[in-house]
Amino acid sequence: MKIALVGYGNMGRVVDEVAAARGVEVVERFTREKPLRPDAGLSGVTLVDFSVPEAVPETVRVAAALSLPLVIGTTGWNDQMDEVRERIESSQIGAVQASNFSLGVNVFYRLAEQAAKMLAAFEYDPFIQDWHHRFKKDSPSGTALEIRRRMARHYGEREVPISCQRAGYVPSEHSVGFDSQADTLHLQHRARNRKGFAEGALLAAGWIAGRRGFHTFQEVLDDVLPAD
Repeated sequence: MKIALVGYGNMGRVVDEVAAARGVEVVERFTREKPLRPDAGLSGVTLVDFSVPEAVPETVRVAAALSLPLVIGTTGWNDQMDEVRERIESSQIGAVQASNFSLGVNVFYRLAEQAAKMLAAFEYDPFIQDWHHRFKKDSPSGTALEIRRRMARHYGEREVPISCQRAGYVPSEHSVGFDSQADTLHLQHRARNRKGFAEGALLAAGWIAGRRGFHTFQEVLDDVLPAD
């Protein structure tokens, strides 16, 4: 498998390292100083984007022009989701998007939603805690928003609040709580490093090859994890 990295910050470098260990060839690394352009001359590769929110629509435009599949791990651009999805589908390229490519987090999504399904009918108030390193720009994180979206399926009009902390150097930590007069239930996921995110992105890069349309990482994991 061959990939090209779009964005070469902390995540891009970790993907590069994990790719080398997995025998995945990184053919190019695009940055602000060396942006991805339609004349890049790429073929037979998957683009892996961990850049900045404002760059995502342009990356998708160029991917469409080059007929290249891509994996989008950048967060903070949800307000442009419809535009991006329409371009991907109309151009007939393939893409996998996720706010978090960690296998553990995606299992956590399922656990949080199942707990919400079980407790929503009772007097349990739900809440989400979102802690990332002080350099993270978007708040709440895409992961926290996805957790809330899944929980809201069962809480309906009832608010699922998110509290955010941007401090220190922890890659990410997310907690889900359910509090009642009788007791409190906590579920937590903490990333020790960024390797898990990179592993998931590479899994997605292999999966999207030969496919078309806009896909979520959950669709990738449905081939690996048992059904709900």
